[in-house]
Amino acid sequence: MLNDRFGRKKIEVLGWVFGLPVPVVLIYAPSWEWVIFANFILGINQALAWSTAVTYTLDIVRQDQRGFASGINEFAGYLGVGVLTFITSYIGAVYGVHPYPMVAGMIIAIAGTLLSLTIPESHHHVKREAIQTQNHQEETSFWDVFTLASFRDRNLFACSQGGFVANFTDGMAWGLLPLFLHSKGLSLSQIGWVATFYPMVWAFSQLATGLMSDKLGRKPVIVNGFLIQGVGIIGIALSSSFTLWMFFAFLFGLGKGMVYPTLIAAVSDNSPPLRRGSILGVYRLWRDWGYAFGALFAGVVADLVSLRWGVGATGLVAFVSGIVFFSLHRHNLSNPASSQVQKEQGRNA
Repeated sequence: MLNDRFGRKKIEVLGWVFGLPVPVVLIYAPSWEWVIFANFILGINQALAWSTAVTYTLDIVRQDQRGFASGINEFAGYLGVGVLTFITSYIGAVYGVHPYPMVAGMIIAIAGTLLSLTIPESHHHVKREAIQTQNHQEETSFWDVFTLASFRDRNLFACSQGGFVANFTDGMAWGLLPLFLHSKGLSLSQIGWVATFYPMVWAFSQLATGLMSDKLGRKPVIVNGFLIQGVGIIGIALSSSFTLWMFFAFLFGLGKGMVYPTLIAAVSDNSPPLRRGSILGVYRLWRDWGYAFGALFAGVVADLVSLRWGVGATGLVAFVSGIVFFSLHRHNLSNPASSQVQKEQGRNA
């Protein structure tokens, strides 16, 4: 909502300003409370900077390019996470874990701030799109946007629940999957291969799957992505060899790569241009809540039944999400505002 009201560039710069003190606080933190505070302001940096970058990307491309643009954005983001993790791990192993890895973070924070100052404002793209699509509604309350993106619009509800489940499965993979594989006798290096392979496939496949959704439509890519993801997770739960675990990890990553950028593009398709940032923010709220609830769900099921069921039940949730999306979402790539949004604008005219 902030970048809809004040513009993308101001919020992007503000987000990076919040990121600047994080490495410094971590270097000089006198107590654990300061480490928690650093993570808190890092979260603000992520919420403002990455969310605004996603919105900005969708502002400046045509509607039939949003899937590809979203795929590039998500690929670049997670590639950056992976590369910097490798670099800081190497620095920590060679020079020590404190303070040298944080210097790399300081360089990134400064670079991000300087780059954010160079980007032009995209609001004129948004206003032109609003005129072309006759969607001029701009002022609205947070509650109106939250309820619209959460459940009042069937297309946006389908996307929000899909985003929630997309990270729901990832919460299981981060928390429970290594324990499950360890219980099956895999070595630490083998566990690392399986746990690393699926996000690698996820990251790189987004370059193709986002473009695929521009050509084939959002709905078939998202629905099949959830089904493939479900097969991958259940296959991991039922397998008993390293080769099969790697194969099903590939399917898991491919399914996530199909749904992740395509859901963002679908949310944008169904958002009035002047409220795109606000609606994408609500979608990302639901999506990121999925991490915590997925880890909690998998852990509870594992405690009550078994580790295998904790993993497999998460795959069943992915299947259900795909069915819900198939049942509710109405394909409307040519129409950037859903029927619910159009009805509201008609009443306000």
